[in-house]
Amino acid sequence: MRTASELTAAQWRKSSYSNGQGGDCVEIAPGLAVVPVRDSKDPGVGHITVAPAAWSALTTALRAA
Repeated sequence: MRTASELTAAQWRKSSYSNGQGGDCVEIAPGLAVVPVRDSKDPGVGHITVAPAAWSALTTALRAA
């Protein structure tokens, strides 16, 4: 698992479903061996890491819902 210091230089990308009205906001840092995920409203709290295959399965299921 990556530590917060290892992700300092990561290029975080906000979800296209995020909005400027305080909605649910998720950011990911693609292009790494794992997929780090954090709350864009409070990025200093930390992140979770997800295996790329698990992230792909999750986003596929959400799109199908």
